[in-house]
Amino acid sequence: MKKMNRLALQSICNKLCLQLACLLFVVSASNANNLPGKNYGDPAIEGRWDLTIDVAGKEVPSWLEVSHSGVHMLVGHFVGASGSARPISKVNFSKGKISFTLPPQWEKENNDIVVEGTLQAGTLTGTITGADGKTYNWVGVRAPSLRRKSAPVWGKQIKLFSGTDLKGWHAMGENQWVAKGGILQSPKPLSNLVTDQTFNDFKLHIEFRYPKESNSGVYLRGRYEVQVADSKGLEPSKDQLGAIYGFITPNEMVAKEPGQWQTYDITLVGRIVTVVANGKTIICEQEIPGITGGAINSKEGEAGPIFLQGDHGTIEYRNILITPAK
Repeated sequence: MKKMNRLALQSICNKLCLQLACLLFVVSASNANNLPGKNYGDPAIEGRWDLTIDVAGKEVPSWLEVSHSGVHMLVGHFVGASGSARPISKVNFSKGKISFTLPPQWEKENNDIVVEGTLQAGTLTGTITGADGKTYNWVGVRAPSLRRKSAPVWGKQIKLFSGTDLKGWHAMGENQWVAKGGILQSPKPLSNLVTDQTFNDFKLHIEFRYPKESNSGVYLRGRYEVQVADSKGLEPSKDQLGAIYGFITPNEMVAKEPGQWQTYDITLVGRIVTVVANGKTIICEQEIPGITGGAINSKEGEAGPIFLQGDHGTIEYRNILITPAK
């Protein structure tokens, strides 16, 4: 009889423990749902914005991303006319007003950059005061997601460089580019070179060669730079060979010695990019958040050209082939 009582008592205790555990779980979940800041951040301002700065009547592309950090803080990233994506430690946003400051990056001056703006009817407008103290107006619109609903159907391959002349290309300024012996050469830093044609989604094959310590870049749609730089022996980073400049670090450094021909095979679908360098996949289906410094414009929803950077260092390209999506 005593044994049966002990068993019955143990059964009752087990049931009570189970009921208590369930009650604690429900209370915990309820408290979590009622935590201040469950609806983190502010959806009115969070997200990506394509900006255009008015510099003496010239449209200069820029880009902004705002996101929440925990319960209390908005942070972000900013891309200006040049340089890479800069982190924003704190974004102030209240009653439709946004402001933040940035330390200088490639600017000669040491002053902080100050950005202020107003959100109204889904459009941002404001001013940016550079490290040099000059102030410019800017306007911003929501960046498109560029998500594709279906896989691309590839068209016919196009030879972008004939090997004998610059037909199909134009320089963005005084031209120093020459076609010689099947090679597209920029013998000195001067102007960038851009295709006359524009493209949306595509597969690109391009070969390049640089001398020691030189630097160039291949811009996809004229907006997203795949870095070309003398990087042999360096750790992968956002500003060395194979990187989407300022945004995506390759998973391996595969750079060859200067003076050797190297290859890129790049696939871009929407924002999703894959980079195969010298036969190795170093970026696999990663999202490009926004435009990189030096982009031709910030109109991410539009088709854009292939653009070769020629204002940084001596560079050679050849066998430039593109397969656009239909």
